[in-house]
Amino acid sequence: MQALIFDPFSGASGDMIIASLVDLGADAFAVREAMESAADVSVSVDRVSKRGIGAVNVKVKVTTGKELSRSYLELIDEIKSASLPKKVEKDALAVFSLMADAESKVHGENLETIHFHEVGQNDAIADVVGACTAIHELEWDKIHCTPITVGSGFVESAHGILPVPAPATLAILCASRMLFKGGAVERELLTPTGAALLSHFSTPVDSFPQSTPTRIGYGAGDADTPHPNVLRAVLADVDDALIQDHIEVLETNVDDVTGEVLGNLIDELLLMGARDVTITPATMKKGRAGHIIHVISKSHDTSKLARKIITETGSLGVRVIPTRHRLIAGRRMDSVKIMVEGQEFEIAVKIARDTHGSLLNISAEFEDCKKVAKVCGVPLKDVIRRAEGAAWERF
Repeated sequence: MQALIFDPFSGASGDMIIASLVDLGADAFAVREAMESAADVSVSVDRVSKRGIGAVNVKVKVTTGKELSRSYLELIDEIKSASLPKKVEKDALAVFSLMADAESKVHGENLETIHFHEVGQNDAIADVVGACTAIHELEWDKIHCTPITVGSGFVESAHGILPVPAPATLAILCASRMLFKGGAVERELLTPTGAALLSHFSTPVDSFPQSTPTRIGYGAGDADTPHPNVLRAVLADVDDALIQDHIEVLETNVDDVTGEVLGNLIDELLLMGARDVTITPATMKKGRAGHIIHVISKSHDTSKLARKIITETGSLGVRVIPTRHRLIAGRRMDSVKIMVEGQEFEIAVKIARDTHGSLLNISAEFEDCKKVAKVCGVPLKDVIRRAEGAAWERF
C-alpha cells in the first residue's frame, strides 16, 4: 500500500502543505494554475534552504487591494463558480466546512451568519484549492499525519490577541481527533487552514507506521525559527495487512493481596474498558510472594483503571508504559449451528481477518460451548472443536 505521511514537527500552513507536495512530485504548474484561477492571486514556486534543509517555497501574492471578510455562504459560491475539477471542489468545500463549523462553535454563531476574516481571504482560498489540487496530483492509498506541533504563546488576529493554538484551530483539531503537542517555539506554528487540510485528508498516527520510504518532500514556512521551519511529507510503502492499535500498558507489583481480590480485580477492570488483564506470580523483596499486574488500556481509560488498581489492591503507584502501537487483526462476531447428541445449538464465534479479507483465526465463544457441554454431558473441548470446525467451513 502506498501511504502519504505528513510529519508536521514544525506545524503546518496551507502554503507549506502545497510546497511539501510539490517537492514530492505534484505538478507545480497545475497547482499554480488552479490557485490563480480560484482567487485573485499570483503564485511563485522556488527553492530555499531552512536551517540546512532544502525545501520548496510557495509564495501567494494577493493582486487586488484591501480584502473584506467573506461570509461562509459567499465563500461556497466562489468555490463552486471557480470551474474546479469535481474532486478538488468537493474537498475544498469540505475543508472550509471544517473551518466554518469551528468558527461557529467558537463564536456561537450560525453557519448562515459566520464571516471569515483571515481564512476567507484570497490567499487562504488559493491555499485550500492548491493543496486539494496537489493531493490529487499524487498517487496514494492512505494519508496519515503524525502529531502536529502547534507552537505556544499568543497570536494576533482580527479578534485580538489569542492563545496558541487559536480557538478555531483547536476546535478543528478536537473535532477531527487529531494528535498535537505544544512545542518550545513561542509563535503560531499551525494555522486554521493547515489544521483543516490535515484533518480532512489524513488519519492521525502517533508515530511513523512501519514502512519503506520511497520519496521525501519538504515545504518551507515563512518564519525563521531555531529549528528547520519545514513540513515534511513522505511517500512510503506500508504493510497494512494488520491494523495499528494505539495502547498503553499499566503495571504494578503487589503483595499481601489474596487470589479472590485479584480475580475480582480482573473482572472489574475488563468491565471498565481494559483491553486485557494478566497477573503473573513473582518473588518480591525479602523473598515474599507477590504478583505483577499487567493491564492493556486505551490512553483515555488509563487514569480510571490505575485508580481502580490502587483502591482494590492498596498499591501506592501504577507504572504507565507507552507503546509504539500493537498490530491486531480485524474482528467480528457471528454464529454457527451445530448438532450435539441429536440437538441443535447456536454457538457464537469470533472471526479474525486481516485488512485484505484473509481469514486468520476463528474461536468459539467459551460460555456458549460450556452450556452445550453441560446440557449434553459431553467434553467441552469436543463442543469447541465442532463449533470452530463448522465456522471454518462456513466462513
